[in-house]
Amino acid sequence: MLKLFEYNWQVRQDWFAWCQDVSEEELLKKRTGGVGGILHTLFHIADVEYSWISGLQGKPEFTDSFESYASLQKVMDLSAKFHEEVRPFVLSWTDEMEMKELSELSPEGEKVTFKYGEIMRHVIAHEIHHIGQLSVWSRELSKAPVTANLIRRGLF
Repeated sequence: MLKLFEYNWQVRQDWFAWCQDVSEEELLKKRTGGVGGILHTLFHIADVEYSWISGLQGKPEFTDSFESYASLQKVMDLSAKFHEEVRPFVLSWTDEMEMKELSELSPEGEKVTFKYGEIMRHVIAHEIHHIGQLSVWSRELSKAPVTANLIRRGLF
């Protein structure tokens, strides 16, 4: 599982580098699908990872809105800050943590319970899903997307 987190972190950094050559207008432009646009999606990816992993550690989730971070540098800085906080937890993962349970209230006020392993894999899959959306949008801008290949990233 660690290798997939490392993969996601590398790909996210590659997308931030990709964004350097895109106008702020294009980064902020509302697009079809996803959570809105390129920059908002990168914000959302970092937010979801941080919020779920914070929950697993008994810490509060992040509740600020994208509007407070609507610039590439602010999203990059937030992602880096979050990374420093979630990385130690990811690195300390053990098989014994797989079946631990996190209980919370659903939006309807009902108690829901998730296994830690389920949440960790959701976080991985969530980012990969949104990276696919970024790839589609990059093609709309006539730019090559960041490679999604896990191979040749030096992870193994």
